[in-house]
Amino acid sequence: MSSKNFKHIRLITFFTLIIFLLSLITPNAEVVVLNLNLLQVIFLYIWVVQIFAFIPAFLYQTEKYYDFIGSITYSTSACIVYFSIPVKTQTDSVLLILILLWASRLGLFLFSRILNDGNDKRFDKPKQSFFNFLQYWIGQAMWISFTAVALFVSMISPEGPKLTFISILGIILWFIGFIIEVISDNQKRKFKRNPDNNGQYITTGLWSRSRHPNYFGEILIWFGIAIISFESLNGLSYIALISPFFVYLLLTKGSGIPLLENNANKKWGNDPDYNKYKKNTPVLFPKLFDNVSSADNNS
Repeated sequence: MSSKNFKHIRLITFFTLIIFLLSLITPNAEVVVLNLNLLQVIFLYIWVVQIFAFIPAFLYQTEKYYDFIGSITYSTSACIVYFSIPVKTQTDSVLLILILLWASRLGLFLFSRILNDGNDKRFDKPKQSFFNFLQYWIGQAMWISFTAVALFVSMISPEGPKLTFISILGIILWFIGFIIEVISDNQKRKFKRNPDNNGQYITTGLWSRSRHPNYFGEILIWFGIAIISFESLNGLSYIALISPFFVYLLLTKGSGIPLLENNANKKWGNDPDYNKYKKNTPVLFPKLFDNVSSADNNS
């Protein structure tokens, strides 16, 4: 076995171990399947779905439904949890509606984008290797488990029947993030569809306020979910609040912004206008006023 394959197998094992550890957050046993509690069942379901989706994806060497499967997994896992719990509260219903709205919108957006683009360059090399490609699918299972853990634990945990003031604040934050993400995605899609903008970078709309406003919206969405879930948590289940911080770190320090920034620097790093745009536009947190400049590392 090559050293590269061994590295991929280690990451696959690590991702799987993380999912297993997350499944131990709540000991709730009201719903038991094969001696597993509901949280353990749902994380196993998420992992298995990615495995089954990976097999035809590798055989046919396609990544076209990678993001779409991720969105479907979010939606179906949330539905399984919601319809499995014996008592459903207002908080549970709101969380289900929000995750279905977010996953449906994002899934259709990403699926239509890859159909128009034809391929996703992230997978050009990985999909040629069994273990490398599998690493991405198990990584997606970990991503789903990590981001949605607060939502799942909140649904499973007993809570008051009505929404609280804190929950409403979380809902407001979620909608702000959702609106920012939708608007910024649509602005960039419209920009790219214009043939006059071929090979150019967007600096208009929300993209004049932040170099990655869609990621800023995504982060707000998951902080909103965590705030809505907060009063349903107790004891060990407070660990679930790591969810939005995981999203923030992955997007700002992992495979999100750093990758996009490096690609942009390779394309336009010698362009004075692009460097001026970078100097005057925050990486993530949007600037409120046009006369406020930002350092390049303010993410």
